[in-house]
Formats: sequence, C-alpha cells, structure tokens
Amino acid sequence: MRLVATALLVAMAGLFVASRHFGAGRPGFDYLAAFAEAAMVGGLADWFAVTALFRRPLGLPIPHTAIIPANKDRIADSLAIFLRANFLTPQVVARRLHGLDAAGMLGGYLANPAAAEQTISGQAGTPGRIGDSLSSLIADILETLDPDKVGRPAKALLKNQIERIDFAPLLGQVLAGMIADGRHMPLIEGVLRRAGLLLEANEPALRAMIRDRASTLMRWARLDDRLANALLDAVYALLAETVVDRDHPLRLRIDETLGTLAHDLMHDPAMGARVARIKADALANPAFAAWLDALWERSRSGLIALLRAPGGSMAGFGLNGLGRALAEDAALRAMVNRFARRSLAGLANRHGADIVRIVSETVRRWDARTVTRRIESAVGRDLQFIRINGTLVGGLVGLALHALDHYV
Repeated sequence: MRLVATALLVAMAGLFVASRHFGAGRPGFDYLAAFAEAAMVGGLADWFAVTALFRRPLGLPIPHTAIIPANKDRIADSLAIFLRANFLTPQVVARRLHGLDAAGMLGGYLANPAAAEQTISGQAGTPGRIGDSLSSLIADILETLDPDKVGRPAKALLKNQIERIDFAPLLGQVLAGMIADGRHMPLIEGVLRRAGLLLEANEPALRAMIRDRASTLMRWARLDDRLANALLDAVYALLAETVVDRDHPLRLRIDETLGTLAHDLMHDPAMGARVARIKADALANPAFAAWLDALWERSRSGLIALLRAPGGSMAGFGLNGLGRALAEDAALRAMVNRFARRSLAGLANRHGADIVRIVSETVRRWDARTVTRRIESAVGRDLQFIRINGTLVGGLVGLALHALDHYV
C-alpha cells in the first residue's frame, strides 16, 4: 500500500509535467494540470502528516514530528488508564458477565464432555479432543515442574489449613452426632471384641504375670493357677456380656464417658487447649512431614497416571454428577453464576491496577523504533489509504477551484 500511494503521487507529478509541457495552448489541458498540481499538494501534505506520526520527514528536525516515538511513555500511561477505566472496573466486568451462563456451560461440558467438545469444534468424529489436550497439558506441567518446588507450597498450604482448624469442637460435634444416632455402638462392640482377642493372644503372658505376683504360699498350694483362671474367666465373661447386652452397666458407663467427652470437647476450654497441644505436637513430628511428602507424591503420581490413561480426560475425575446438577438445578446454577461474577469483579477490583501496570511498563520498556514499527504495522494500510485519498481529493478540489476561477 505504501508503494501504491507513492506510485500515485509520482504519477500525479508526471501528469503535471506532461500536461504543462505538451498541453500549452491546447484546450482542456489546463484542467488536467490543475488536477495534477492539486493532487501533488494533497498527496505531499498527507505523506508529511502520516510520516510525522512515526518519524521525522526526510530526517529534518521539524518541530512536532516523530510524535509517537517522542511520546511513547505518555502513550503507554494513557493506554493503561484507558484499559483500567473501560475494561477492568468491577462495574464493567459485572455488566459484561450479567447475561453469561458460565455455570450452564460448565455443567453441560461436565455432564457430557464429548458432545460439548464436538459442539465447540463443529466437527463430528472428534469427541474428547479438547479435554484430552487439556489433560495432556496438565500432565506435562506436573511432570516438568520440580516436584519438591511445586509440592512445598501445596504441603505448606495443607499444613496451614490444618493449623487453623479448631479440632476440639469439630470432634465433639462428630462424637455427639454418632452418639445421638447410635452409630458409636458398632465401634464399641468392635473395640470390645478386639480387647477379647488381644486378651486371648496374650493369655500366657498374663498367667505368668499373675504367678509372679502371687505369694510363695499360693504358689506352693497351687492357688496361683486357680487365681489366674478365675481372673481371666471373669474378664472374658465381662467382655462377652458387654458385647451381647446393650443395657450392660459397662456399656452404659462407656456411653456416659463418651457423652461427657463430647461435651468437654465442645465447651471445655481446657480440653480444647489439650487437643490443640496434641495437634501441635503431631504437626511438629517428623513423621507428619514424611506423611505429607508421601501423600503429595501419591497424589501427583496418581493424577499424572489418570491424565495419561486412555480416555482419562477431565471427565475421568467423576464430575458428571456435578455437571448434571448444574444443568438441572436452576438455583445452584444461579448461585454459581453469581459467585463467578462476584469473583471476577473482585479480581478486577483488586488486581486491575496491577494488570494495566504490566501493559504500561511493557510499552515503556520497548524502544521507540519497536513502538513505531508495531503501531505502524497495525494501522499501516489505513495510513496509506489516507495518502491515496488525500491525493485524489486534493486533485478534485484543485479541479473544482480551477473551474470556478475559469467561469467566475
């Protein structure tokens, strides 16, 4: 387009010279000369205007030329302010997202990823391509990044969340709920049966302990074996009766103790402090750090294996139920959409200034030649059309003025 505009200007100059040289005294050539002369003036004026935006015409230090390179930093700041005021305000983001059903689209994708991706791609026979590509990308990222560097913040976040949880009232509520519903009974019976098995497995050691603690007279009279048998039989009987009889005094005592424990966990500050100390000791234990390391590595390896498996796209995470709920439950969909709008508007409010600062600083770091080249290449065709239009419009105006001067 630059060559076309320049060639048109050169053609007008040639037409002007030819009309003046060969048309002297001939009718009509004066109009052609007037048109060519005015076209040259218009083309040269617009060439100067377009060139002055980006550089100094012919390299001459003419004032108010090379406007864009000279004002690069001011343009960067103005662009950042324009983006901040017109695109990254909470009101603009909320208004743009008002009619967007993000939850519905997400629900449709999760409920039937293949159909959703086929609709997006517009091609049949290519289901799962978007999900597979996304899964492969996530797996590549997990494999490429250093596991320790990635896992360290993840483990620190998990540890911080555990530290912030007040376990005492939580445990108390769980225990109280189990007692109210009777769900603690199988647990108690399992503990009692386990106690009986442990007692049976360690019966020889218990008999030896009783004999060692018996007096010499009892051992001489062989009463130690009878004492051991009586004690063990009594314990076996107590455990068996407690398991079978739901109204046994020992079981009732266990229920009462558990109820008191649940109440203390929820309401006793001393019990809460004791649980907090136990939690702190557990978190400070090296075994907990080793458990976190193993948990992270198992999670990372399992996630990579799931993503790499055939058909292991995002649908493999079992999110179909969530997708159906989003697609069918209007209240849930409205809540998710409202949350998305508020979250994005909040992000724009909190980080909009940082985003536009990146734009401003990036443009400021560009050298003047880079800025000039990028802007000129973006609008170059239209700039050259300005030159072409200026040449033609100038010629027509010159032709009209010459006709007016001739007939008036």
